Amino acid sequence: MMRFQSDSARPTPRLRVGIILAENFTLSAFSLFVDYLRLAGDKDDNSRPILCNWTIMNSRPDPVRSSCDIPISRHSEFRDPSEFDCIAVVGGLLHGRRQVDDSTLQYLRRAASAGVTLIGLCTGVFVLCRARVMEGRACCLSWYHRQDFMEEFPEHEVVSDRMYLVEGDRITCSGGGGTADMVLYLIEQYLGRQVAKKASHILLLDRPTRSNAPLLQPYPPIIDEINHITDSRIRRAVLEMEQNMNEPVSISRLASYLGISSRQLERLFQTTLGMKPTDFYRLIRLRYARSLLQQGELSVTEIAVETGFSDCAHFSRHFKSMFGQSPSEVRGAKRLVPDGGISFMPERSLTERVGVRLFEEL
Repeated sequence: MMRFQSDSARPTPRLRVGIILAENFTLSAFSLFVDYLRLAGDKDDNSRPILCNWTIMNSRPDPVRSSCDIPISRHSEFRDPSEFDCIAVVGGLLHGRRQVDDSTLQYLRRAASAGVTLIGLCTGVFVLCRARVMEGRACCLSWYHRQDFMEEFPEHEVVSDRMYLVEGDRITCSGGGGTADMVLYLIEQYLGRQVAKKASHILLLDRPTRSNAPLLQPYPPIIDEINHITDSRIRRAVLEMEQNMNEPVSISRLASYLGISSRQLERLFQTTLGMKPTDFYRLIRLRYARSLLQQGELSVTEIAVETGFSDCAHFSRHFKSMFGQSPSEVRGAKRLVPDGGISFMPERSLTERVGVRLFEEL
């Protein structure tokens, strides 16, 4: 018969994590974070918090609702920060919503003063910055929220090409799959590589070995390269294009979404970006395709489908016209460099390919 240790007989956990949930927090980031801790905390998937434990804290006793309206109750009110090795803030929806109250911001400042590692998951980095505990440190954020962050915190350096970023005792994470990568790093630091690999293996989220190269977000947004353009219609159109690459929306539908005519949209793009919206849309899709090719995980045919081209030949023709290389040549150009990082073949500028002055290098 299997005998479980009593709570009093268990060793002190080597990783103690406090968790703060923002209003309308992202459930996927929270669940991935906690499930990795759960699997790392015990053997044989018994879910006992032996090697690590976690405590959900809140200033109020009411459950906190996630962005998908599922409520999560707290374990306790705020505890002494020194009881934890790290405290993670799980962020969520933005746009005028209050994420946390003032007492939470004060608690985070106490934790920072106590030398506790602070983690911002997804838009949790907004909370850390509002608590003024990120001074002098870069912040990792999904490209999707990058512009909102830059507008609210223009003094902060923001990184959107990594899954997560470690800056001393501050860790910020892009959310989504980046949560898994970040918590694996955390578990490895405190509990060892084998424990981290075990949790990843059970969740069927094993990643190939990447040596010391940083894990990259899959696609850096083109919207950041036109951040000097203030016309909100252009920015909204570009964002809509970036979110609909595998099944491109028609220009007429895009114009309707913006509340203008197709002719007005054509004029806006021609005047502001020097090209038609259809050409710009294709540029975005080809740029995304090149990112996928450089990652080397999908075939050329799969990437053609992923980026909304009708067939592989059509995709290859447009790709070579844009970048001067075939998709197969770009996919084969990835090579390892001595320091363990990943290097790519030199990139051709868009000014060479399409005569647009806005982009010096993709």
